[in-house]
Amino acid sequence: MHPELSALIQSIRTADGGAMTRARARQAQLTKPAGALGDLEDLGVRLAGVFGSETPHPRGVAVLVAAGDHGVAAGGVSAYPPEVTPAMVANFLAETPAGPGGAAVNAVARTVGARVYVMDAGVNAELPDHPALIRAAVRRGTRDLRRTAAMTAQETEALVLAGAALARRAIEDGADLIVPGEMGIGNTTPAAALTARLLNVDAAEVTGRGTGVDDVTLARKLLAVREALARTPATDPLTVLAEFGGYEIAAMLGMMLQAAALRRAVILDGFVEGSAALVGVALAPALRDHLFPAGECAEVGHAAQLSALGLKPMFRLGLRLGEGTGGALAAPLLLAAAATLREMRTFEEAGVPGSP
Repeated sequence: MHPELSALIQSIRTADGGAMTRARARQAQLTKPAGALGDLEDLGVRLAGVFGSETPHPRGVAVLVAAGDHGVAAGGVSAYPPEVTPAMVANFLAETPAGPGGAAVNAVARTVGARVYVMDAGVNAELPDHPALIRAAVRRGTRDLRRTAAMTAQETEALVLAGAALARRAIEDGADLIVPGEMGIGNTTPAAALTARLLNVDAAEVTGRGTGVDDVTLARKLLAVREALARTPATDPLTVLAEFGGYEIAAMLGMMLQAAALRRAVILDGFVEGSAALVGVALAPALRDHLFPAGECAEVGHAAQLSALGLKPMFRLGLRLGEGTGGALAAPLLLAAAATLREMRTFEEAGVPGSP
């Protein structure tokens, strides 16, 4: 393992238990009935553990969109052709009357005040120069996971470190909430293979319709996942990522690891992000304390990922787009959870009778 990656993994620590205890005690004194803010109370306590304060004050939100192509897409596992990936990268970067970016994640990010960063993690095209495009590709698309390892170990580690570098940049720019996002036609296929192997479940339990494929394409997709799983018995997390994953999945893993190492919160979007999180928690169990799932997406297998991670989603809106859209939507909920814990007065401070 690359020394920098090893050091990054080793630097991740569990949540601050003392801060969480103090946050719970403060919750009990705030001007509301016990438990009246529901899941916001638990989210606030978890944020206290991440930021090491019973009055956490996260501020900036950054969505880091990594784009990459997949060799397995040539096998007809998606409803869309691979050419959509570079077209969407251009859309993420386009100038529109509303501001930079014409994709869903750009619109949602503008609405919630988040900044979007766009990375070429391995798009199978010659992308035009753009000042806002972060170039980290080591190859134009992965190899076909049905036939051989999707990535080499060196490529995998390079993209993990590239994702970590982008997370550091976003944090230096003022982000306390990091939303890893992705774009890559066919990428729910590698995510399904990763999930099936890491959770040791049958491929059919975690292989879904992705972009909305029909029954014939779904059967082809499931066969591709089964062929990949039958090709190698690998179980080591980084090896599994190299065998079945994607460059954008590796980059998102790096984003998560670096954010956790710097004691920031990571908002998980959907199924593809969940596959990166499974790898991350297998490498560094303390990473789990820093993960905040946005919503349970419509893709089959996402619920299994969240169950394995022991994490509860904030909403269920039937999302299945990716890009970090669900994560951006969830950011205000986390900011509100922290604000209620930090800014509400206690019964004693407010002079309200009924203090517990």
